[in-house]
Amino acid sequence: MSLQREVELKSDAGMDYSKLRDLLKAGKWKEADEETARVMLAVANLEEESWLDNEHIDNFPCADLRTIDQLWVKYSNGRFGFSVQKRIYQGLGGTREYNREIWEKFGDKVGWREGGSWLSYIDITFEMKAPKGQLPCDCWGFWFFRNDFSFGSSLASRLVDCNL
Repeated sequence: MSLQREVELKSDAGMDYSKLRDLLKAGKWKEADEETARVMLAVANLEEESWLDNEHIDNFPCADLRTIDQLWVKYSNGRFGFSVQKRIYQGLGGTREYNREIWEKFGDKVGWREGGSWLSYIDITFEMKAPKGQLPCDCWGFWFFRNDFSFGSSLASRLVDCNL
């Protein structure tokens, strides 16, 4: 995808991604991260929850995942987005099978961990200088599961299924 082309805001779930686009276009990374989590929960009909589970990720519409990813990639000039995270995760040897060591290496690489410890959400850097792949992060739900996390493997697998 060309970084210059407008992203078509496709959704198989009827979601309006214009607010996310506008936040990303304005460089409001934290607000865009929170909006990403909100729209993903809404698409999965889990507005009352704080995270997506493996079942909902496995069934998350590819068109919606692609739209979210393309918006992040476009407005971050290729620094952020699910596809960026997927490449990093797979580059470390990550697969659909949860592997704590690989997950922790991924956390280190994208800046979700420092000195062997997981950061709190408030300690994440919401700026372009953040490590490549750091965002989006709120929608991963790892703030709840960071020590026992199979969800990341499922999301990475879904990204592969959707050709992201």
